[in-house]
Amino acid sequence: MKLMQLDPLREMETLSSRLNRIFANPTSVDMPAEGSVFGDWMPAMDIEENDKEYVIKADLPAIKREEVKVGIADGVLTVEGERKQEKEEKGKKFHRVERSFGRFVRRIAVPTDVDQMKVTAVFTDGVLNLHLPKLENAKPKTVDIKVT
Repeated sequence: MKLMQLDPLREMETLSSRLNRIFANPTSVDMPAEGSVFGDWMPAMDIEENDKEYVIKADLPAIKREEVKVGIADGVLTVEGERKQEKEEKGKKFHRVERSFGRFVRRIAVPTDVDQMKVTAVFTDGVLNLHLPKLENAKPKTVDIKVT
């Protein structure tokens, strides 16, 4: 038996972001394959930016590196995988199950100033670190102007 925890706020946030994407660019809406709309759970992610790159950190505890797939297509970064549920054993009683299991898919729009050919991913201690370097010509340049 699979236990699922309902998070209404997360569902509303997901719905809101989908609607925003649909109305922002209605010609690019395509119907995703079954199962890719909602995963069984969604890993937490942090996105930060500095002068040289964007860094995305995703918490993926109890998932092996081989079970994570990362890719970029049409300006969208996709992180997907699956966390398998522990097998039930005789004599084992669960008093509480709060961790989520199953398939996950996260899609994030990539800024236009990212060099998609130089994106790297490092998986260490259950954290996926994605480095999205900015294009050289996209970096802001300071021009000194002589005042006369």
